[in-house]
Amino acid sequence: MKIARGVFICRSGSRACGTRPYASLTSCVETLRPATETAKSEAAWRRLARVWRACGAFEWVTLGYLGWMLVLLCAFRRNIPHAARYFAIHCAIAAGILTLAWIGAHSANRAWQFARHWYPLAIYIFFFEELQGLVHAIFPGWFDGWLIAFDYNFAGVHPVAWLARLATPALNDFMQFSYMTYFLFLVILPAILYAQGKRVEFWTVMVSTAIAHDSVYVIAVLLPVESPYFALASLNLPPLAGGPFTTLIAFIEGFGRVHGAAFPSAHVAGSMVASLAARRYKPWLFWISLPFFLSMCVATVYGRYHYIADVLAGIVVGAIGWAAGQWLLERKAALPEIA
Repeated sequence: MKIARGVFICRSGSRACGTRPYASLTSCVETLRPATETAKSEAAWRRLARVWRACGAFEWVTLGYLGWMLVLLCAFRRNIPHAARYFAIHCAIAAGILTLAWIGAHSANRAWQFARHWYPLAIYIFFFEELQGLVHAIFPGWFDGWLIAFDYNFAGVHPVAWLARLATPALNDFMQFSYMTYFLFLVILPAILYAQGKRVEFWTVMVSTAIAHDSVYVIAVLLPVESPYFALASLNLPPLAGGPFTTLIAFIEGFGRVHGAAFPSAHVAGSMVASLAARRYKPWLFWISLPFFLSMCVATVYGRYHYIADVLAGIVVGAIGWAAGQWLLERKAALPEIA
């Protein structure tokens, strides 16, 4: 192919850049540069869109909660020790969630798929434990006085003091076991649904539980309550001595009992979601677990972890979380992409 002397050919092969050999070179490069930057920007947005499509309703809820925490950390950083560290950790958690969601959508590896479905359990526990350092982000004091008055007006006595009169080693151990069944409520029904391949039902339970727990954590910051164990220490109630379950609880709490975050009860809220979900998906499991749920509600007060008001609020928050989770799973793209 013959090319006339002095004609500059652009990368596209056209002569649109003109016929001046050198003067046109700069303008041609300037024309290409914005197009190249636009292409890079569009490619970045496409990558972000692919990552977002890999997310489901659980990620929507959890990233929303993380957004709330980041705003809280910025707005009240002077009230929060190590606020910058908390901020960095929450950003890392958000990045980790997005990464895991993307891997789950593109890798059929069994280990990655298991992690993709079950990482919510670690998220629940971490968000609760970190409240130890966040409950006074907004308000420096405790609001236990309101709940102590509510309980006294409701029962005519201080419930924890009245229940202490019934304490025996055997009853103490049963109550501590009942309190620990919370962790079984979080796992048993989702495990059955996961094993049966019922993805919609599995994620409905997980999303509902996330909404309930995250709601508890938000309220715990807006209304700091430390629990009867701390607020009623002046009653000088005898310690609850018992058997192996009492010993196990004492061992766990020896590593750091969370001071605060008592209202509403996260144990009751999470177990309420599991109970309502079991009633819908596995009625036989609901009837088996119902006595343990009722025992756990009593155990939260018996063990001096919560007020009656905490239990009632936990029931309400759990019911709302279950209703909200069902509604959210009906939205478009609520189910995460899975390879």
